[in-house]
Parts: sequence; C-alpha cells; structure tokens
Amino acid sequence: MKNLTLNNRIEFFSPKKIKEIQNALLKKHLAHCQKNSPYYRRIFKNKAINTSQINLDNLSTLGFTDKSQIEKYNNDFLAIETKKVAEIVLSSGTTGTATKIAYSQKDLARLAYNEDLSFSACGFTNQDTVLLTCTLDRCFIAGLAYYSGIRALGATAIRNGLNSLESHLELIKRIKPTAIVGVPSFIRKLGLYLNKNGYAAQRSSIKKIVCIGEPLRDKNLRFLKVGEDLEKIWKAKVFSTYSTTEIVSTFCECTAQQGGHLHPDLAIVEIIDTNGKSLPTGQIGEVVVTPLKIEAMPLVRFKTGDISFLIDAPCSCGRKSLRLGPILGRKKQMMKVQGTTFYPQAIYSCLEQIPGISEYYIGVSSAGLLSDNLEIYVAVNNSACTKTAIQEKLQARLRVKPKVFICDEELIKEQVYAPGSRKPVRFIDRR
Repeated sequence: MKNLTLNNRIEFFSPKKIKEIQNALLKKHLAHCQKNSPYYRRIFKNKAINTSQINLDNLSTLGFTDKSQIEKYNNDFLAIETKKVAEIVLSSGTTGTATKIAYSQKDLARLAYNEDLSFSACGFTNQDTVLLTCTLDRCFIAGLAYYSGIRALGATAIRNGLNSLESHLELIKRIKPTAIVGVPSFIRKLGLYLNKNGYAAQRSSIKKIVCIGEPLRDKNLRFLKVGEDLEKIWKAKVFSTYSTTEIVSTFCECTAQQGGHLHPDLAIVEIIDTNGKSLPTGQIGEVVVTPLKIEAMPLVRFKTGDISFLIDAPCSCGRKSLRLGPILGRKKQMMKVQGTTFYPQAIYSCLEQIPGISEYYIGVSSAGLLSDNLEIYVAVNNSACTKTAIQEKLQARLRVKPKVFICDEELIKEQVYAPGSRKPVRFIDRR
C-alpha cells in the first residue's frame, strides 16, 4: 500500500492540508465501497447516492453502519475475493454471536503502520523491548495489532500473552523489558505481585505502559484510580489507547497524554447525538468512524456504540490532528435511575476513589419502560468502608442512592474475571 511510511506524518500538517488529504482519501474509499462491496453498492444504488459528490462537509448525508448490519449481511461486506483474505477475526455481535471480520494482506500492513505511529507517539523506539500481555489467539485482533506495530517499529516483542503472573515476573527479571502492553487492571495486579514477591515494580526495567480495553481517564483527562495506581506502583509513564475490531484503527495518546490522536490518513471520526446529528468538538456523544484505506471490509460511518468527544485544541507534541477523549461509556449501557441518566464509567470512577474497596461490579435490571434498578456489589478490606458510607459517596457523585451489597472478594472475582473473558466484566446487564 502506497504512502504507508513514517516519513509521511500527516498529523503534523496544517488542519487545512489534513482536510484536503482526507477528502481525497474519502473519495477513493467511497469509490472502492461502491465498486467492490455488495452491501454498499446496494445501499448507494437504492438511495441514489453519487459518491463522487461526497466530501467531509456533507459526509453526514450518508447513513450509518452498525454492528447489527454487519452481523445480518456479513458476507455482503466483503469487498475482495475470498482467496485474498489473509486474516479472519471475530467481533462481538449485537446478539452475542461473534461476527466475522476479514482483513487482506494490505489491511494487515495498514494495521502495523497504525500501531507503529501510535507507539512512536508514546515515545517508543527501536531500542525498546515490549512485554505483550494480550493474547494473539482466539481470533482476537488486538494482540496481533500490537505485535505487528512493535515489529514495524523495529522494537523487540515478548509475546507472553494471557499468561500467569509468575511467568511475567520471570520474564521481567530475566529479559528486562522496557515497556508493557495490556489491560490496566491486570498490569496493576502484576505490579503488586512483583512487590509482594520481593522484586520492586518501581525499580524494574519497565518505563512505559500502554493500556488497552479499560478506561484510564475521566472526561477531564485526569487519571482514574487505576491510572494513578499504575504510575505509583511502576514509576512508569502510562498511556491509554482505544480501538475496535471493525475499524482497524487505533487512537493512542502521545507523550503529552491529552487524548488519543487520530491518524488522519487512516480514519475520519465524528461524534453524533442520540438523533444521529453530528456534534461539534468538545460535545459528548457516540463515536462514529469511517476507516480509510481498508481493502477487505471497508465501512462507512460505523457506529462504535462508544461514548466520547473530540478535542481540537493544539497539542504540545506538535500534531494538528483531532484527538479522541476517553471512552466514557457504551451507548447500550446507559442507565436511567431515579430520573438520572449516566453510564457505568461514572460509577467505576467513584468506586475507585473510595479507600477500602478492593473489587466491585454493578448489575442493572429493568424497573419499567423509563427506569432501571441499579445494584452495586463490592468487596472491602477496611471495616470503616461500610455500605452506608459507600452509598453516601455514590449519591454525592451520581445524585442517586443505589443499592449496595458487600460481598466476599472471591465471589466478586469469580464474576469479574470470568474464564475465557478478554478483560474484566464489571457490568451485568439484566434488562
């Protein structure tokens, strides 16, 4: 694929130049969809859409693509011959059934380029040795993406995956990696395990941590407790990154740690309200992505279901591209309790600030058409951390007083760290 070179750093160009480049790439993308994707060829024909007339200014006139459509018309999204499919991965569908996502060899090269840019923005170089604690198996794309990016960067990869704490400790002691990639709650657990076993995490070789799969910051870009814990435990620089299987693109923080940078030659990002209207920068809504330069399964205005906002203020790193704020929740996880609407992340943020809570998860069930019941299950390691105290803290932050149950820590861990799950499960939706 042409232009996939680190010498072409479009995110440092002026906003005017970035828009010009994105418009040209968008036209090529839509032409590819119209010519080669059975799904979009049908959609564009039925709606009499002339893709040559579409640009960034009127992109919102096109409809959306969501997970249910990819699930229902899965094979129709394939825009290349099946013999050219290099990789098949699985993404969770709306019904819970895994949905097939195909990548071509060019898509995999694009993926490596994307992660190369992202790791470079975090300050990684070819001198780094990176411990990967995310799996490369089970048709999961993230582990492959990070491995490909590390190798494209010229750095050294240690593919230990979802292995035991003991095995990670031995690798850290023996090989002395300079960085770790993984789920923040696991990396926190690993750091505490190192400390407990006489090998101080903060004096280890680890200097950089890239966190995946869980929120690291709040809407003001301040660290949540897990982020604070990681920096304290490891004495390392901690970065957040975001992606989904379908968009083959990553939004990763730079060394300034002020939001995930968009790589303008790889994706166009919008934020929409509940009515599908595009929102200006700074306003919170659903993240919509049109990934560019995708060959096998190109998408147009893909609704991720994740809630965030865009940042257009200048970044101290010199990049002029837009940035994506922290993920504040998932659209389908929105709750309305006692007349107040919020997302699980607001609860997580509050619980993590309460000393004495060691583990937790939340459950939500329907209380009727316009209301939900909220129950919070916590384990505590401090007798002063009572149910009443927790409820008062939550009420002050959320303006509602949910039911709180104090439970045995092992029982909660069985729920949160379910076998086979790629990351901790803290939200149980019974609606």
